[in-house]
Amino acid sequence: MQTSKVYYTNLRTTPTSNLLDKMERLVKKAGITTLPLKDSFVAIKIHFGEPGNLAYIRPNYAARMANLLRSSGAKPFLTDCNTLYSGRRANAVDHLQSAMENGFNPISAQCQVIIGDGLKGTDCKEIALDGEYCKAPKIGTAIADADIIISMNHFKGHEQAGFGGALKNLGMGCASVAGKLELHSASQPKIDMESCIGCNICVKHCAHDAVHLNIRRKAEIDYNKCIGCGQCVALCQYNGAIMGDEDTSERLNYKIAEYSLAVVKDKPHFHVSFIMNVSPECDCWNHNDAAIIPDLGILASLDPVALDKACADMVIKAPILHSGNRLSEKHEHNDLCGHDKFHLMHPNTNWLAGLEHAEKIGLGTMNYEIIQV
Repeated sequence: MQTSKVYYTNLRTTPTSNLLDKMERLVKKAGITTLPLKDSFVAIKIHFGEPGNLAYIRPNYAARMANLLRSSGAKPFLTDCNTLYSGRRANAVDHLQSAMENGFNPISAQCQVIIGDGLKGTDCKEIALDGEYCKAPKIGTAIADADIIISMNHFKGHEQAGFGGALKNLGMGCASVAGKLELHSASQPKIDMESCIGCNICVKHCAHDAVHLNIRRKAEIDYNKCIGCGQCVALCQYNGAIMGDEDTSERLNYKIAEYSLAVVKDKPHFHVSFIMNVSPECDCWNHNDAAIIPDLGILASLDPVALDKACADMVIKAPILHSGNRLSEKHEHNDLCGHDKFHLMHPNTNWLAGLEHAEKIGLGTMNYEIIQV
């Protein structure tokens, strides 16, 4: 059975070898310079962090990555797509401002910062996949147009997926707003009559003539015409058009796997994960709870599935921090070595289902070999 190589470095440093140096040595050893970088547009997919959250990857690492890629002749840019929920990253203007506040800008990152799905989250390309759950994932255009994909992932817990790593960063993070609706929702969008102000923008922009205003000047959806594209959710500035019922954790992870495959389809790709400040929930929140385990290190691989499995296994094997975090409050006298900490934090999630599906569709393998750098 195929085995993928996952390269690992710990966080010990010396006066002649800091963490940025160690990351650069790690990714070189893992094969990043074997990619056809010269004259290629390289999307560095990273999470800029919702303002108020401080657990995201430091921009220093992104800058070192950008410089390394540029030294090989690449044209790198940092990117993320807009959010489905209303927050400070729901459109490109607010998203770029948030990224700047968190330290991601062309000066600090030493490359351009581009929002992958445009001003309002509607700029996307459908990648033909004919997947079991997603037939044509909707990927942000700037990412879909890139020649090479590099993911830089903060490995942490996630309230719906179980954990967020390479697949979450690729599959959910590269989806346009309409794509995120497809990922999250088990049903078509719906209208919140209390929030709808009758502005008519959803009616004007529905490509399938599925939305109209009723006699009360409230939007209504004709579900015989609606295809669930999410355009109305993406465009509504008043939370009048909202996503339908949320999907199960298993189906969400299946869809994330298929979206991840669409992102890297027919493209060279490379992935780096940072097991640092492992917070219980996603960096999309405007806060981050205390880390649940000690910082473990940085891992890199050409295989995102193997990378996620290796990171998950390392976190499961690690002891918990014994005070001031969500797990220690419930397991004060147990170090939880060998316990699935993601399931303990979020019992209704099933992260393994996503990796199994990713392996099934050919995205990578869960069989891996750790190589220490």
